[in-house]
Amino acid sequence: MFKHLNKDLPASFVVFLVALPLCLGIALASGAPLFSGLIAGIVGGIVIGSVSKSSLSVSGPAAGLVVIVLNAVDSLGTYEAFVLAVALAGVLQLALGFAKAGIIGLYFPTSVIRGMLAAIGLILILKQFPHLLGFDVDAMGEMEFFQADGKNTFTELIAALDHINPGAFAVGGICLAILILWEQKFIKQSALSKIPGAVLAVVLGVAINAIFKSAKPDWYIGAEHLVQLPIFSSDSSFTDIFIQPDFSAFGKAQLYITAITLAIVASLETLLSVEAVDKLDPEKRHTPKSHELKAQGVGNIVSGLLGGLPITAVIVRSSANLDTGAKTKLSAIMHGIWLVLAVAFFPQIMNMIPLASLAAILIMVGYKLTNPKIIKSQYKVGLQQFIPFVVTILAILFTDLLIGIIIGLCVGIFYILRANYRIPYNLNDENRDGSTWTVLRLSENVSFLNKARLQTTLDELAPNTQIIINGERTKQIDYDVVDVINEFRSTVDNKNIKLKFEHFDEAVSKRIGL
Repeated sequence: MFKHLNKDLPASFVVFLVALPLCLGIALASGAPLFSGLIAGIVGGIVIGSVSKSSLSVSGPAAGLVVIVLNAVDSLGTYEAFVLAVALAGVLQLALGFAKAGIIGLYFPTSVIRGMLAAIGLILILKQFPHLLGFDVDAMGEMEFFQADGKNTFTELIAALDHINPGAFAVGGICLAILILWEQKFIKQSALSKIPGAVLAVVLGVAINAIFKSAKPDWYIGAEHLVQLPIFSSDSSFTDIFIQPDFSAFGKAQLYITAITLAIVASLETLLSVEAVDKLDPEKRHTPKSHELKAQGVGNIVSGLLGGLPITAVIVRSSANLDTGAKTKLSAIMHGIWLVLAVAFFPQIMNMIPLASLAAILIMVGYKLTNPKIIKSQYKVGLQQFIPFVVTILAILFTDLLIGIIIGLCVGIFYILRANYRIPYNLNDENRDGSTWTVLRLSENVSFLNKARLQTTLDELAPNTQIIINGERTKQIDYDVVDVINEFRSTVDNKNIKLKFEHFDEAVSKRIGL
């Protein structure tokens, strides 16, 4: 695991820089204690990172669960009861893992997965641009279109243009320029490439703001525009941040509803994220999906028992991990260790980091996810792939991750059904013994998806037609299709249709009743 330490170590620090404000922002947006987001981030890194077999995915609190958390805490009455539901959701995820439910992750259409990645990239750009300008009204981890303050992604962006903080904008602009420069070929081929661009951007952001403090005080970035990591007081200890679950909530029916909801949604987001990261992995490694559900289950049990937020595998941190050259899961584990060290020993230093610097990093992550080249390549594949891709992007952008994915899946499934509806057979006229016969050659596998198309074709045959149903290629035929064929056989006399069957193997013949 330490073979690629030279790659994993710098990547872990960049992921830590990305995760820190997101953990705090998601906790804030969820109406939960700030430390609960940090606990989830630490557990997602160290615990899930250690148990998982995914090389590149990073787990932590997810923006997609914010609304569920808000509603669940309200319905259960206390946050202590909610964290018990988180632990119980982890138990359910473990059960799903042992039941091999991870196989579901293999059935997400590629067009929808790529649409999800592009949508998250676009949302990152739109959501982080206000922070780049120094407009930090909205929590940094919030990703939904409609915000809790009544605004939406676009109105927030417009409002930010009217409230530009010059110091934050200067820092954010310089950091973004550094990150763009670090992507250029001449930098990548030089010794400077050994310094992660994201780390350099953050260090420069802190240094520039320190210069502003003495040289240009009116541009100095105040605490409200910096990372705000909670600091332990002199009479508190590290263990004081943990919140114990309220085990008396076992008697509440709402506890189990919340746990089931969290388990299902967190599992779906994890499977989607892991599948997406596997597609981005340059080494094309495949994560065992059911094992990943077990890992997430263990993580949520630990997070819930310690008072943390629910955890999923998340694209933003995983993408940052991949983009900065991580090779193994050591990077994910180490990012959790960096979070522990930051909380326990260096909160004052972390609180010097401008949010604009971190926004610049996230904007670059977003650009790589929604690069125009990706959109162009998806268009070249054909409309059957491009339309679900675009619909998924728009649906996620204007709703949230889960609803957008469901809409994208529905469109993707429609095109799958449409394709199956069109190709269950070939239909040609052939000359047989001096007379014309219509020959219907069934495909190798004829499923219930082909039922509608086949039935329509048989119903539209003109009276006095001579038809041969050929099964030389057919290996499997569903009962639904057999019913269609047998119903047609019972009506041919009424239309004076002459029907023959040929070349069906014994097993298929028995199913048709020949």
